[in-house]
Amino acid sequence: MRNVLIVAHGQPGDPAPQQQAIEALAARIHVPAAQVRGATLAMPGALDRADDETLIYPLFMASGWFTRSELPRRLRLAGAPNARILPPFGSDPRLPALCLALVVKAAEAQGWRLAETHLLIAAHGSGRSRAPSEAAREMAAALAPHAAATSCGFIEEAPFIAEAARDLPAQAICLPLFATRADHVTDDLPAALADAGFRGLLLPPVGLAPDVPAMIAESIKAALSERP
Repeated sequence: MRNVLIVAHGQPGDPAPQQQAIEALAARIHVPAAQVRGATLAMPGALDRADDETLIYPLFMASGWFTRSELPRRLRLAGAPNARILPPFGSDPRLPALCLALVVKAAEAQGWRLAETHLLIAAHGSGRSRAPSEAAREMAAALAPHAAATSCGFIEEAPFIAEAARDLPAQAICLPLFATRADHVTDDLPAALADAGFRGLLLPPVGLAPDVPAMIAESIKAALSERP
């Protein structure tokens, strides 16, 4: 039985709710001959269940500082320096199709044509790495042929979400490019949209989409098939 750990960032100030959320997600990921569990970097001791044979799936939206530097460092501290780290959720090549399906469904529910709808990609951004904002811009570019226009706004770098959302038309959809529903999604994003006077539709974070557990399971199965 192979040990698989789904690792998210978590909420440092209040780690328990996000730890519970990632454990609930892990329980929905079914992979033959594997035990899938969840951990957050914010929960003390959560990574201690990893060892050198553990497969690590980063529930992050980009291959940036956290996945390239901090996660390996934390695994070394947990005694699992040789654990195999897979590409993060945000690098899944099926993600653009999932995002397109989400915005198409949302537009249809409003009676809108997506080709006449503005898409705002809300993402974290970073002061440490260009990877998070580049991933958001790549997603915007992938969705652009299907929408009237696309733009990006960020929590931690310019253009900030309030700036990006200001003066958008009422026929607009904001897609949060976040893996979990933590404070940035529950507090910072709605506050920024309210400050901008955003009149469009705010979707749940992409990481909460119903198809995500199956997507993660397929990535894990593919990785397990590559090595004993």
